[in-house]
Amino acid sequence: MKITISALIIFCLSTISVFAQNNYSINGSVADTASNAQLTNSTVMVLAAKDSMLQKFTRVSNGTFAMNNLKKGKFILMVTYPGYADYVDRFTLDSAHTTHDFGRIKMILKSQLLAEVIIKAKVAAVKIKGDTTEFNAAAFTVQPNSKVEDLLKQLPGIQVDKDGKITAQGQTVSKVLVDGEEFFGDDPTLVTKNLRADMVDKVQLYDKKSDQAAFTGIDDGVKNKTINIKLKEDKKNGYFGKLDAEGGTDGYYQEQAMFNRFKGKQKFSAYGTIGNTGKVGLGWDDNSKYGGTGLQVSDDGGFYFYGGGGDDLDSFSGRYNGQGIPLARSGGLHYDTKWNNDKETLNTNYKIGSLNVDGSKNTLTQNNLPGTFITSNNDQTFHNHMFRQKLDATYTVKLDTSSNLKIAVDGTIKSSITDDKYNTRSLRGNDTLLNTNNRSVLNNTDQKIFNANILYTKKFKKVGRTFSVNINEALNQNETKGFLKSEIDYYNIGGGLDSMRKIDQYKTTLTHTSVLNTNITYSEPFTKTFAVIVNYGLGINNGRSDRRSFNQAAPGEYTLLDSSLSNNFKLNQLSNQFGAVFNYKKNKTIVNFGTKVSVVDFKQIDEFTNNTITRNFVNWNPQASFQYKFSQQQTFSLNYNGNTTQPTINQIQPVIVNTDPLNITLGNPDLKPSFTNRLSFYYYSYKVLSSQSIYLNGSYSRTMNPIVSNVVTDSAGASTYQSSNLKNKQTSNFYFNTGFGQKLFKTDINGGINLGANGNTFYNLTNNLLNETKSYTYTAQLRFSVYKQKKYDFWTSAGPTYTVNSSSLQQQVNNNGRGFNAYGGFNIYLPGKFQISSDANYQYNAATQAFSEDFKRTTLNANISKSFLKDESLKLSISGNDLLNQNTGYSRTGSTNFLTQERYTTIRRYFMLSLVWDFNHMGGGTPKK
Repeated sequence: MKITISALIIFCLSTISVFAQNNYSINGSVADTASNAQLTNSTVMVLAAKDSMLQKFTRVSNGTFAMNNLKKGKFILMVTYPGYADYVDRFTLDSAHTTHDFGRIKMILKSQLLAEVIIKAKVAAVKIKGDTTEFNAAAFTVQPNSKVEDLLKQLPGIQVDKDGKITAQGQTVSKVLVDGEEFFGDDPTLVTKNLRADMVDKVQLYDKKSDQAAFTGIDDGVKNKTINIKLKEDKKNGYFGKLDAEGGTDGYYQEQAMFNRFKGKQKFSAYGTIGNTGKVGLGWDDNSKYGGTGLQVSDDGGFYFYGGGGDDLDSFSGRYNGQGIPLARSGGLHYDTKWNNDKETLNTNYKIGSLNVDGSKNTLTQNNLPGTFITSNNDQTFHNHMFRQKLDATYTVKLDTSSNLKIAVDGTIKSSITDDKYNTRSLRGNDTLLNTNNRSVLNNTDQKIFNANILYTKKFKKVGRTFSVNINEALNQNETKGFLKSEIDYYNIGGGLDSMRKIDQYKTTLTHTSVLNTNITYSEPFTKTFAVIVNYGLGINNGRSDRRSFNQAAPGEYTLLDSSLSNNFKLNQLSNQFGAVFNYKKNKTIVNFGTKVSVVDFKQIDEFTNNTITRNFVNWNPQASFQYKFSQQQTFSLNYNGNTTQPTINQIQPVIVNTDPLNITLGNPDLKPSFTNRLSFYYYSYKVLSSQSIYLNGSYSRTMNPIVSNVVTDSAGASTYQSSNLKNKQTSNFYFNTGFGQKLFKTDINGGINLGANGNTFYNLTNNLLNETKSYTYTAQLRFSVYKQKKYDFWTSAGPTYTVNSSSLQQQVNNNGRGFNAYGGFNIYLPGKFQISSDANYQYNAATQAFSEDFKRTTLNANISKSFLKDESLKLSISGNDLLNQNTGYSRTGSTNFLTQERYTTIRRYFMLSLVWDFNHMGGGTPKK
C-alpha cells in the first residue's frame, strides 16, 4: 500500500491538531495562610463549570501541583485538605490562555473562618451534607425587612405559592423549624411570614424521619419534608416584631401584631391577628389551626369518630376554603428553653382563635342513572362559627449518656355553631320537575380533646442495638345538639304535586372515646450492614356513641324519641400488634422490608336492644423499600406498602340517618375489610453550580375487595346509600409528577417545567347496576422567575389542563374538559424607596356536555408602597384586591356517578390602606428606629 506525500502531511497535521486540543495545563502551590507551611497531599480537582463533573485530580507533592493534557473550556479548581476550608476558583483555558498559574494558594483553618475570608472563593450558596441540602443565606440577597418567605422564594428547588405553602424538590414541606425546634407547632406560616430574613444564617432542607427511625437509625419509611431555619448567633439575643394596621373599602380590614424575644437558649413569642380578608389568622393549613379532625384509629382497624356533629347534623370543621367571607381572630404565646447543660428542654405553646364564615353557594349536580340522569340545582346560605383553645407542652430530658425521656401533652377545647339553609330543585332527564326541598340545619357542638405521650429510648454499647417504649393516651368527648327542619314536595311525570313530607326534629349526639396505645421496640444489628427492628404493641380502645332524634309532642317540646333514628352503642376493642422490619445498608444502597400484623378483637353493644356484634380480624401491613444514592445530589427510591382497611363504624352500624331526607345513609353489618397494594417511586437530582434540579415522583395503587357505595334512587328522586364490598373488581388510583428547573443560559432567569397526571378508576352500584367511573387529569406548566437586587423581581407560571370523566352508565355523555391556568407577578423598586408590585391569576374551564357554560376568571391585585426611615422599617401602602372584580367563587368536580359544579360567595374587589412597622433590637446593639 502506497502512502502519498499529501496523505502523510494530512496525517501529521491532524495528529498535531489532536495533541493541541489537549495541550493545556495548570500549576500552583498550596500552603497554610498563617504559618506558610506546605500542605503536602492536598487534593486538587478540576471540575467542568457547566455541570461540576470531575475532569481530573491530583495530589500536592512537595508543596506544588501540576496537571497537563487538559482540554480547553471553562473550569472550576477545588483544593481540599482536612481541617481547612475548601478553596474554590474559576478559570478558563483557550487558545490565548493555554496554561494557568494559580501561584501560591493559601488555605485557611476552619476554626479561623469567622475572622477571615478567602477572597478568590465565592460564597458557597449550597452545600450537600448527607441527606441535608443546606443553603447559605449570605449568598442570596433580599430587600430590607424581608421575611423568611422572601428568602425561600430565591432558593433553587423551592417554590412558595401565594398562600405561603412551600414545595421543595417536588414534595410539600410539612414542617418549618427554628434552630431545630417547633415554633408555634402546627402553623409554619408564623415562621415564614414573620421571621426576618436578615436573621437567618442557614436554611436546611431534609426529610425528617420519625422519632423511632431517627433513634434506631433504621429507616421505617416515615418521612416529612422539613425546613430548618438556623439563626445567626448574634440574632439570638434581642427582640424583634411587627405591627400591621390596615383598613379598606367595603368593610375589609386586617390588623396583626407580633413580638419575639430571644435571649440565649430562651425564646418567647406572642402574636395576635384579626381580619376579614382571608390573609391573616389563616395559615396554609387552616384545618390544623382552627378545626382538626377528631380521633381516628386506623392502624388497628378500629373505630372512627369525627369532630362536629358526625353524620346526624351538618358540622363546621373550622376550615376556610375560600367559600364565603371569613372573620378570623387568633392569638398565641410560645416559649422554649434549654438548661442543665442542654440536658433538659421545654417547648410550650398556647393558642386561641375563632373563625366566622358567612356566605351563599349554588350547586349544580348531575346524577347519572341507568339510561337517564337527574339534575339538581341547590341554593345554600351558611353561617359557621368555631372557637378553639389549645395548650401543648413537650419536655425532654437526657437521663444519661445513653437514654432519653420525652413527655408531650396537649389539650384542646372547641365549640362551633352551624346554621345552614338549603333550597333544592331537581329535574328528570326530560326536564320535568321531580321534587323540591327546603331544609334548615342548626346545631351547636362542644368538643374536648386530650393527648399524652411518653417516649423512652435507650442505646446500648453495641452500635445499632436500641430499646424504646412509647405510650400514648387519647381522650375525646364530643357533644352536639341541633334542629333539623325539612319539607319535600314530590311531583309526578305530568308535573303535578304528588305528595309532601315534613320533618321537624331535635337531635343530640354524644360520643366518648378513650384510646391507649403502647409500643415496645427493639433493634439489633446482625452485621455492620444488616439489622432488624422488632416491635410489639397493645391497644385498648373504648368508646360510646349515643345519637338520638326527638319529634314534637307539642309546639316547641321535642320529647318523643324516634327509635328508628336513634342508637346508643358501646364500643370495645383490644388489639395486639407484632412487627419485624429488616434493614440492609451498604455504601449507596438501603433496602428495607418487613411486615406488621395486628390481631383485633372488636365488640359493639347496642344499649337499646342489647344486641352485640363481635368481630375478630387480622390486619396485615407488609412494606418494602429500596433506595440508591448515585451521589449526594442524586437519589432514587422505590417503595411498596400494603394495608388492610377495616370498615368504619358509620359504615357498619345499621342506623338510619335522615339529615338530608333525599339522601339517606344505611349501615351494613356484613362489611368485610379491603386490602390495598401501593407502589411509589421518587427520583431527585440537583447540580449545585448550575442550580439544575430534576425530580420525578409517582404512585400507583390497587384495592382488592373494595368497599364501595351502593346507591338506590327511586322514581321520586330520593337516594339511599349503603356501603358494600365488590368482590370481582379492583379500584385503582395513580399520580405522577415531574419537574425540571435551572438558570437559563448565562442570565439570572430561573426557568422550569412541571408535568403532572393523576387519576382513578372507581366502581359503585347504582340501582343495583355496576357503574365504572374514570377520572383523569393532565397538567403542564412552564415557570420563570428573575430577581435583581434593588431593581426588580418577576415570576410567572402557566399551562394547560385536561380532564377526562366517564361513566359506564352514561357512555353517550362526554364530560371531558380542557382548561388553562396562569399565575404571575412582579415587584419594581423605584428611587425614593418606592415600590410597585402586582400579581394576577387566570383560570379557564371549557364547557362540557353536563355544564354548558365556559368559566373564565382573572384576579388582578396591585400595590404601591413607600418605605421610611434609614432601615426602611416603616412602610405605607395602598393596595387593590381583584381590580377587575372577577373573583367569582367556582369549582367543578366529578366522582362516582356524580358531576358537580359550585359557585359561591367569595372575597371580591376592595382597596386597602396599610401601615406596617418592623422593629428590632438584636445582638446587643442600639435599637433601630
